[in-house]
Amino acid sequence: MESLQGFVDHFTYVGIFAVLLLGSLGVPIPEEMAIIAAAVLSHEGIIRWWLALPVCLLGVLSGDMVLYWVGRHWGEDVLNWRVVRLVLTLKRELWLQAAYRRHALKTIVTARHVMGLRAAAFLTAGMARVPFWKFVAADAGAAALGVPLLFGLAYFFMDQITAIVTDVHRVERWIALAGLLVLAALLVVSVLRGRRHLGTERLEGDQGERHAPHH
Repeated sequence: MESLQGFVDHFTYVGIFAVLLLGSLGVPIPEEMAIIAAAVLSHEGIIRWWLALPVCLLGVLSGDMVLYWVGRHWGEDVLNWRVVRLVLTLKRELWLQAAYRRHALKTIVTARHVMGLRAAAFLTAGMARVPFWKFVAADAGAAALGVPLLFGLAYFFMDQITAIVTDVHRVERWIALAGLLVLAALLVVSVLRGRRHLGTERLEGDQGERHAPHH
């Protein structure tokens, strides 16, 4: 049993790291969702939080470093790849280059917390020749604040989140039931109006026949 638990733990950590690494490299996987998932698994006792949190940080920062070095050494070559241009358009590249010239540290810290901008920003950081020590300091500092904060919120407020989700589903069911009742009421009213209209037409038709001249 213990060996099975160890197997599950091991590959869960590897899975978290892999998802965060891919997300950092630009694959459309929000890293926030992976961090929240790791916190939820820790809260449920499936994995250990004191291992999961460093794995999250390592996964996030590993992808960022890879992007930096790819941009620094092969930036112009990878820009010819269509998939890269989907993430880093020419307009965004020029904007980031200018931002790094003005405020490199601020740009890195901001990009770390903006979903959809990270991969493009960190690839451009390497192309813009931002000093590696400065990139690591800014990126690691921002991640050391943001990742534990998100992990901690998801971990400690898991019960409240579950209750909120349950309440939302309960409210949704009541809304759906109310909607069905309203729909049924409208259908009944429509049928009754139709019958009343049909009865009125028949009555008017009968009266017309009675008052019609007979030959």
